[in-house]
Amino acid sequence: MGKKYAFGVDVGGTTVKIGLFDKEGCVLDKWEIPTNKENDGASILPDVAKSLQQKMKEKGIGEDDLAGIGVGAPGAVDDEGTLVGGAVNIGWKPFNIPKVLNAYINVPVKAANDANAAAFGEMWQGGGKGYTSMVAVTLGTGVGGGIIINGNILTGATGAGGEIGHIHIEDNETEECGCKNKGCLEQYASATGIVRLAKRRLAKDDKPSVLREGTLSAKSVFDAVKAGDEVAMEIAGQFGEYLGKGLAAVAGVVNPEVFVIGGGVSKAGEILISYVEPWFQKYAFQQCRGAKFALAKLGNDAGIFGAAGLILR
Repeated sequence: MGKKYAFGVDVGGTTVKIGLFDKEGCVLDKWEIPTNKENDGASILPDVAKSLQQKMKEKGIGEDDLAGIGVGAPGAVDDEGTLVGGAVNIGWKPFNIPKVLNAYINVPVKAANDANAAAFGEMWQGGGKGYTSMVAVTLGTGVGGGIIINGNILTGATGAGGEIGHIHIEDNETEECGCKNKGCLEQYASATGIVRLAKRRLAKDDKPSVLREGTLSAKSVFDAVKAGDEVAMEIAGQFGEYLGKGLAAVAGVVNPEVFVIGGGVSKAGEILISYVEPWFQKYAFQQCRGAKFALAKLGNDAGIFGAAGLILR
């Protein structure tokens, strides 16, 4: 009969997303359970195991039918599946994820950092499908990244590979980034960073703009860009220069085939890429300029796809 299924598990701060996949990588079922953070998150993985066992019973799936379980966790994870520094936002101390899950279900278990798992999902079945070397760029409250080279996640020595949001990009910044440094890419290319750029631009002079009315957000900036608002276009230009320059630096190190851009800000669509790509072309090393730009396709499911992909790909 062979191994017909795999589970993908994406552990988040409020919910754990879970998917059941067939061996071709199609999602057959997906659901969520609450993340119980009591007692330093001690019951999170037992809860996951219980949920998986219920689903196996419901679908008539035995351990022999399972290729394995992949887990994306919010923290640095090494190649053995050990959560190296713990996961502060859910209370986890360092421990080995496969060992804990194997006490309940005896199948192969692989684990990765959640952002890296999401990047892997996009390469496997999303915006990066067809490529094996890509950089996933997540533009949300912060700027996250995931680097895949020749089909393998680049974790780095301490699991911090892909932290592209903290590339230093601006010497003249006076405000601190969340990481305590100043002038990080995240301060200009995240949703909050775009709002910071917008506020600074609007304070500079009285040039008319729809952005002077209503609530400022990354979405309102790009909506105004689409409507031809000149001030919004200037802000988008600044954002594009910072991100293009940052990604050119990344390309000089890992030389990806494609950058896949996701996160809330990417909902602006192709117009976002049109502001980033020219600056990337300007600053990138010549042999790196062939990198493509694409939008992420899997949304909030990227994590479960990537986790399952750790097993199935």
